[in-house]
Amino acid sequence: MARIKLCGMSRMEDIAAVNEIRPEFCGFVIEVLKSRRNVSAVQVERLSAALAPGIVPVGVFVNAEVSLVADLLNRGVIGAAQLHGQEDEAYISRLRNRIKADVPLIQAFSIRTKEDVLRAVKSSADLILLDQGSGGSGRTFDWSLADAVDRPFFLAGGLGSGNLAQAIRAVKPWAVDLSSALETDGYKDPKKMREAVQIVRTTES
Repeated sequence: MARIKLCGMSRMEDIAAVNEIRPEFCGFVIEVLKSRRNVSAVQVERLSAALAPGIVPVGVFVNAEVSLVADLLNRGVIGAAQLHGQEDEAYISRLRNRIKADVPLIQAFSIRTKEDVLRAVKSSADLILLDQGSGGSGRTFDWSLADAVDRPFFLAGGLGSGNLAQAIRAVKPWAVDLSSALETDGYKDPKKMREAVQIVRTTES
């Protein structure tokens, strides 16, 4: 069964819904000022502390200072870091050298060509995430490109109640990542969150 990451949480109301629904991962877009889902490092500390035990808080970063990511990981504010910018292998190496605990690093890749997939597969990150573009676009990519992936990965980009079951059966991802489709008028909608998680839980990959 595919694991679930619900991403882009920014309010205590969102956390209450996540705690009820119980996905494996809860994502926070941290210090990405251009994102309407952005939360500060101070805000994420309060939000992640309210998560129910067993739900891993994931910090989503875009070309952040290594010191910021390492600090949040080392203090246990987040349990995993998702790199969603132009971070390279040198960045990952520097980050690993600053992390005290064995926590997973997730590297996101925009998938448009077979070459993008090959680049993703070679990443030294613990897990990779395959997306359509910059994240939160609500659009999918050509899922057949994922056939060449031979390691666990998150599937993201345009996933919602209308195509989740199809995506899980066709792509067989290790986990799915949802954000835009969970919203109504720009805010996370508990009903849509609940529906999406129910679909994943009842769909065999």
